[in-house]
Amino acid sequence: MGRMLLGCRQALLPPALSPRELSERIVQAAKAVGFARVGFAAAHPMEDGRGRLEAFLAAGYDGAMDYLAEGPRHDPKALLPEARSVIVVALAYGNTPSPTSPSTLAGRLARYAQGDDYHLVLKDKLAALEALLPEIVGRPVRSRSCVDTAPLLERELAARAGIGFHGKSTLVIAPGLGSYVLLGELLVDFELEPTAAASLPQSCGSCRACLDACPTQAFVAPHVLDARRCVSYLTIEQTGAIPAELRPGLGDRVFGCDVCQEVCPYNHGTSAREAPNHLAPRPDRAELDLVALLELGSAGYRKLARRTALRRVNRTTLQRNAAIALGNSHRPEAVGPLVRALETNPSALVRLHAAWALGELAAHLDSAARSALRRTAESDGDPEVRDEARTAAARALDSP
Repeated sequence: MGRMLLGCRQALLPPALSPRELSERIVQAAKAVGFARVGFAAAHPMEDGRGRLEAFLAAGYDGAMDYLAEGPRHDPKALLPEARSVIVVALAYGNTPSPTSPSTLAGRLARYAQGDDYHLVLKDKLAALEALLPEIVGRPVRSRSCVDTAPLLERELAARAGIGFHGKSTLVIAPGLGSYVLLGELLVDFELEPTAAASLPQSCGSCRACLDACPTQAFVAPHVLDARRCVSYLTIEQTGAIPAELRPGLGDRVFGCDVCQEVCPYNHGTSAREAPNHLAPRPDRAELDLVALLELGSAGYRKLARRTALRRVNRTTLQRNAAIALGNSHRPEAVGPLVRALETNPSALVRLHAAWALGELAAHLDSAARSALRRTAESDGDPEVRDEARTAAARALDSP
């Protein structure tokens, strides 16, 4: 056995490689695995990023995302004490908008959520790259892979590693790919030559397209997002009622939002591309039937969310989002399903948003729908639902 172990160790000892040579070999390996970009940064604390995060938290822009205070997020060594370098990778995903049919009541998902769960895809590819490191380095390697669920300022690392720069939208923009990229990291215990970022653009210039296009005006300033107003936060992170003044801004979006990316000139400058196989839109994810989503059962939810980013939210949250999207449709065929939800859905959260949606459809309500609102306003077991139904019933009375 001792001879076998000695032989294995000797097999892992190629000629000594410099940090630059190691970096070049890892770039080749990462590209072979399927990553579109790869860069390297020293595993030093990110003090500038720490300051920005602390200011964001102090302003309360994180809303209910208490996990952002966990950390320290600015120091890679908090996750791997032996870390000397960070390998940062970017995986491109499809940037072609999903077609929407004007003849159906359909809800939109953010593009990253239309294929397999990107966390699983990234972890698989990072594991494949990680498995190659001992042979490249010539010894066993201490490493740790991270995706965006790890307490690490990955966008700071991506900028430091030359993957891209911080856009005014707060997203990383990788020239040639735009912002439609997913980030991952490998913390490693050996030194790599840091990637030079000097040749990259460092700002968006005078452009403010993303700031102006945001449907809920969530940007406080360039590079500063109030997450509490962001459609992605509202449809995914927000577990309670969505503020009434923000509901119209959701439009037909039921999970995430791409508006700030859709208007970005860096995304317009990239050619339309297909997503990698696992991230390609599934046929049943390009758009979701809003009525089916509102009436989604437990089994249907499990089937819909399996191995997708939709696992991030529960069934009630999706039903709430569907109710808002139906109200924003301003179409008469949305009335019937909303009345059913108002009268039969066991969740007060869903009933509340169904009542609001019926108020948005006041011009299309028949006598049965108006009666349903009045009954709910008088007898629903939840006072907030009663209040919302009362407001919607008043709007219906005022509507011709």
